[in-house]
Amino acid sequence: MSPEDTYAGGLRKVARVILLDPQERILLLHGHEPDDPADDWWFTPGGGVEGAETREEAALRELAEETGITDVELGPVLWRRMCSFPFAGRRWDQDEWYYLARTTQTTTVAAGLTDLERRSVAGARWWTCGELARAHETVYPTRLAELLRTLLDEGPPARPVVLDTEIV
Repeated sequence: MSPEDTYAGGLRKVARVILLDPQERILLLHGHEPDDPADDWWFTPGGGVEGAETREEAALRELAEETGITDVELGPVLWRRMCSFPFAGRRWDQDEWYYLARTTQTTTVAAGLTDLERRSVAGARWWTCGELARAHETVYPTRLAELLRTLLDEGPPARPVVLDTEIV
């Protein structure tokens, strides 16, 4: 079993990826509660740091596992966020770092998912900033459309921006 499947609480160190393609679209995964596909949301690729790996290593590993995308230029940490949410019958408390990454590889293949991910990830989609701003679906982090617009307009921040804590 992977560490995600055996998560037992505490503060989980997480690396997430803001993956942009040449058209400045962002890749989001479509997730849902394992036993309730109607309870769904969109989120950035990424996951927990395993063993002695760095967050950068975790970001690239998770991206490869969840999307099959390995042709990536990993950039700086854009944002940091603390969050807490219920999922799969337990509470997850996470310290998330969001890395900027760029790719020309836009075909996704989710070949490395854990059992829990296979039961809760329904697919992936590339979004334009405008589509994201108009979306009625739940997206995490909740201000992603605004954050993406600022990133595209101004470039990466000089140092990571600390986002508001999200507790669901």
